[in-house]
Amino acid sequence: MRESSAARVNGRAVPEQRVEAFLGRNAPRGARLYRSAAPPRGATGHSAAAPARRQRQQRRWATQVVVTDELARRACAERGLEPPDDLEPMSLLTIPETDVADLGSIVAAALAHSPAARALLADLEQEQHVPGPAVRDYYDRNRDRFLTPDALRRGVDPYDDPDPADIQPYRRVRDGIAQELRRAAARRAFFTWLDEARAGVEYAEGHEHPGDPSHPDHEHRH
Repeated sequence: MRESSAARVNGRAVPEQRVEAFLGRNAPRGARLYRSAAPPRGATGHSAAAPARRQRQQRRWATQVVVTDELARRACAERGLEPPDDLEPMSLLTIPETDVADLGSIVAAALAHSPAARALLADLEQEQHVPGPAVRDYYDRNRDRFLTPDALRRGVDPYDDPDPADIQPYRRVRDGIAQELRRAAARRAFFTWLDEARAGVEYAEGHEHPGDPSHPDHEHRH
């Protein structure tokens, strides 16, 4: 009996069973993540989602997570990377709300679920070069982020010409800024890679992107 597929990546099937297995392990957490990305009521022209439609959309959302894992596995193989431990996907762990806000629920869930996606992101971060002037410019433009602990306790206003002694010296925070900028650049590179990699994906009916306008109950969420 031929196994049904949720999608095809460059002609190769991604079995529907992988999506069902993901949902089986992560349904409660996945449902919360999917709903957390919902737009305000009325933003899409839909009323509150009926259970059946919500379930269909959650399956489409889960398909995106699984397909991202599959694409990342292939990218790791092409780069000669071996993700930590093994390639078995994990159940979703606690995902910081800031990651959901910054990355979107699909990418945040994919990075929590997929060792391959995390290995790829780490490799992309190693590729990023942040020049010294960019690090210094970030420091100069964001002094409010570098108040000393004592200044924070005293409630110093960073926008009211604070005393230089209330700002952590550049040499102390330089490496942390560079790491933060590399991480941000790696995330942008990951999004660029994912957008390009998705070009070779064809979705089976019922597994389209939740925001795909070609199906009638689409919703623009990520």
